Amino acid sequence: MRQVRLEHLNTKLFEEGGFTAAIIPIGACESHGDHMPFGTDALTAHALAIRTAEQLRSTFVLPPLNFGMSDHYRHKPICISLSSDTQVRVLKDMILSLHHWGIHRVLILNGHDGNIPCAEIAAREVKVAHPEMSLAVLDWWVVVPHMLPKDLFEVWNGWGHAGEVETSIGLSLFPDLMHMAEARGMVPKVDPLMKEIWTFDELTHHGATGAPARATKEKGDRIAEAVVTYLVNYMTRFETQGLRYDPTEA
Repeated sequence: MRQVRLEHLNTKLFEEGGFTAAIIPIGACESHGDHMPFGTDALTAHALAIRTAEQLRSTFVLPPLNFGMSDHYRHKPICISLSSDTQVRVLKDMILSLHHWGIHRVLILNGHDGNIPCAEIAAREVKVAHPEMSLAVLDWWVVVPHMLPKDLFEVWNGWGHAGEVETSIGLSLFPDLMHMAEARGMVPKVDPLMKEIWTFDELTHHGATGAPARATKEKGDRIAEAVVTYLVNYMTRFETQGLRYDPTEA
């Protein structure tokens, strides 16, 4: 299998690799209940990124960013959070470093909800400063309802922080870190259209929402396969030509 992890490459291998695109996996360090590791978000994004890049021709994967904007998850130990401003600056610096070395096609693969605005702000600010760059951001879980049947999941369409979907993919990607005997969560009442600003203690008495006990490795395998399939199809075009919109008159 072709080496795609930047931390495992060296100068000679990188220069010979013909790399044109990079994936930046980003996560967080925070409670995911008593059944999942603190590093779930980065572990997931990194594993999905590596599986994707291994099927491509010229994409490499940066080491995961293990910290994110997580202040809203401080109700359980232990949360190590960056401020939004810091997260934006770190992501911008990473993208600009890639730009310096001629890597102008960058995908941020996000595994944590608190990073959503930070990743978009960083990418948009770099794009304005360097319009020659092709920049994209994906929160991996948004692929799930488009690629898998809804009836695969039993409660709340599988959603939740360390819920059925996330717990299932954990069982698939890092089963040795899972403690399913401790899996428990709660389903809060939220408006599906409104962006409501909560702290996590308002949604659950545990470190998880949703129904993690309904998770299975088989569901996780299907989720991981769906996300990687989508990413490989997208990145095959992205790494060769970047973003091309080809607008036509309406």
